[in-house]
Amino acid sequence: MSLWMILPVSLPVLSITGIWVVYAMALYNQHVCPVDNWLYNQSCEEELHLQSGPSFCCTLDNVPLISKCGTLPPESCFFSLICSTGSFMVLVIVLLRYAHVIEKHQNCVLNTASLSTGWICAAGLMMVGNFQVDNAKILHYVGAGIAFPTSMLFVCLQSALTYRLAKTQGEYYLAHLRLCMTLLAFVGLVLSGVFFCQESFILQHASAIFEWVFCVIIMLFYGTFAFEFASMSGDTMAVLARGGSMGPAGRELKLDTLVGMGGQSHQPETMSIL
Repeated sequence: MSLWMILPVSLPVLSITGIWVVYAMALYNQHVCPVDNWLYNQSCEEELHLQSGPSFCCTLDNVPLISKCGTLPPESCFFSLICSTGSFMVLVIVLLRYAHVIEKHQNCVLNTASLSTGWICAAGLMMVGNFQVDNAKILHYVGAGIAFPTSMLFVCLQSALTYRLAKTQGEYYLAHLRLCMTLLAFVGLVLSGVFFCQESFILQHASAIFEWVFCVIIMLFYGTFAFEFASMSGDTMAVLARGGSMGPAGRELKLDTLVGMGGQSHQPETMSIL
């Protein structure tokens, strides 16, 4: 069992824990309202962070969207750290997954598309974390517009790739698991986007909840790569060193070519002896 399996497990552990810590910090500093609060007002006499008491007056500016939780300091600093670290880990995991598929099977369109999509998603995540919504709204929404669709596309491609490469019963179970997670993530993303565009306070709050659900599912999906990474070896690094140009099929072709050349090289010697 390879230690590389720790990497995909670490991503959801650190990311999910990190964003919940950001939420706890924002809640403690009264920058957002609790997730279980469904009552909102058009305006309040005092801003949320100035209020005191068991009940608070909340507006739509205090909806606990993930981005809202990481808007103001000190939680914004931690939010940027989590997103930057997470995006780097996504880059590494996606690249190793790409190389591992080539090592164990062969390259294909799904594998190459997954690599590109995963890296674009990581770039969007970096923008989301470092351009807070209240300070650089356009860049933040551009990053979110990149990260959310590409992360959804990535899990779709990986689910299809898992089915295509599955040979054992366990691999088919893993493919079924990833398909279920992909469907749940798709529902969460669609509902979050639809509710976010509505003016209803309740739907805006529901949008925040589905956003949390979507992000958690995506992070858990990355954790499932631990099954493949457990069998990763130094040959995976060799694939990357070669530029991902040769898998088992390529090695067999090269071997057949060498054998054929060897047979041809010995033929003149045989003729000369005769």
